[in-house]
Amino acid sequence: MNSNESQLPEWFCLRCQTKREHIAAGHLRELEGVEVFCPRLRYRKATRRGKVWWVEPMFPGYVLAKFNMAEMERAVTFCHGIRGLIRFGSEIPPVPDSFVEAIKHEILNRKGAEHNELVTLSPVIQIGDEVEVASGPLQGMQGTVIAVPSATERVKILIEFLGNPQAVDMDLFSILLPRRPIH
Repeated sequence: MNSNESQLPEWFCLRCQTKREHIAAGHLRELEGVEVFCPRLRYRKATRRGKVWWVEPMFPGYVLAKFNMAEMERAVTFCHGIRGLIRFGSEIPPVPDSFVEAIKHEILNRKGAEHNELVTLSPVIQIGDEVEVASGPLQGMQGTVIAVPSATERVKILIEFLGNPQAVDMDLFSILLPRRPIH
């Protein structure tokens, strides 16, 4: 590697303190010459308190930062919330620009993307999907989605109950959604 190449900023993966990725990213952003990428997922989850919005990092325990290793390694390594650079032995491998740009492109082009790094996930369910009831008195029963009313968090599923098919209204958060391939 010649001296010109070593002066170019590259992406590196940094290990963060547990559940502190967003804090570490905020402190890294305060450093001049450091670009940070810390994508997060926002979704609703049913809990005992009801339906609650959760925000979690896409890469739990890690953030990506682009900086000049020769100039900024010490400042980045000792930044609040950072536990260290990811190493393989004594090697600190850079993360390919193409990888980071591909993820950024996917996030920015996704419906529900906000603030460049926050992606709101919404459950996707369609008529004909096979689902399983996850909670309530019908827990464990399987059925087929027969109606998805718009702008509600309910679905109507057809369940065989006592030998007859029954249409049942269910809370969207009380059923296990079918797995779909990621496009």
